[in-house]
Amino acid sequence: MSDNNPFGGSFGSNGGQYATTVQYGGTEPARAKVAPGDAPAGAPAGGDVIKDTTTAAFAADVIQESRRQPVLVDFWAPWCGPCKQLTPQLEKAVKAAGGKVKLVKMNIDDHPSIAGQLGIQSIPAVIAFKDGQPVDGFMGAVPESQIAEFITKVGGKGNGAPPVAEALAAAAEARDAGDMQAAADIYDAVLAQAPETVEAIAGLGELLFEAGDTQGAEALLATAPEAKKDAPALGALRAKMALAAQAAALGNPAEFERRLAENPGDHQARFDLAMIQNARGERMAAADNLLAIVKADRGWNEDGAKTQLLQFFEAWGMTDEATLAARRKLSSLLFS
Repeated sequence: MSDNNPFGGSFGSNGGQYATTVQYGGTEPARAKVAPGDAPAGAPAGGDVIKDTTTAAFAADVIQESRRQPVLVDFWAPWCGPCKQLTPQLEKAVKAAGGKVKLVKMNIDDHPSIAGQLGIQSIPAVIAFKDGQPVDGFMGAVPESQIAEFITKVGGKGNGAPPVAEALAAAAEARDAGDMQAAADIYDAVLAQAPETVEAIAGLGELLFEAGDTQGAEALLATAPEAKKDAPALGALRAKMALAAQAAALGNPAEFERRLAENPGDHQARFDLAMIQNARGERMAAADNLLAIVKADRGWNEDGAKTQLLQFFEAWGMTDEATLAARRKLSSLLFS
């Protein structure tokens, strides 16, 4: 995916809190450059696998916790440029590790004593703890591949990953909450581990398309395995993109509204207005205009209004509220 990925910004205000079961395994480079948003100070990010600590809490957060599983400590400071580069990559790698390790971040400006005791001379510095003792570490902003290797070395190769279905459900939860970056991160992690998951391809592709990256969405769709290219989730995204392209070519909706005000029987104007309304997210208005054509003249344009309405249903999804409501109205018209 291109470096112009619109999800490279600061979405994800919930810090990846959606269902801690979504730390989906895999250390392959992610397809989309999706960076999680900053979590509030002192609050866990990425479920309970990432948190900030203090001098007073260090013994519990690191020493005691490392007796249960490896803990990475990221020593950083607000003025440190390389820290700003390393920390997001480190957080992403820890989330993708599926619970093999935890990450604890310590601001050495506020809490300098621990770093001093460990003899840390420069930052960023990452120290791994096991069984209450420091066992390994590195300094500087290293590449993502090296971070992944370090986590595998410290945490082992067991994947610890939850089922894909759970990850997809968590992505849907994030989308419903309006946290598109968290959803993108989850889809991205799924695809790093299971690249043929069409639901993740469609989900991430739709997020890219809605953010204005049509090229990125098309490129992602092209990665779908040949045997699954006709999957309903992918078909729905293709239909949505095609409808948007059609609507973009129609022009100003005010012109069609003017024509309808002058002549309510101008079915072409009503049809074109419905296309634009759909592209603007006004689903029920679009459906009602097409239903009005069906009611007035079922055979207009070779049943074009009903055909277009069915395409809307495909693009919206069979369980969408607008689909369900419009389908009931269509059935009433056709079978009354």
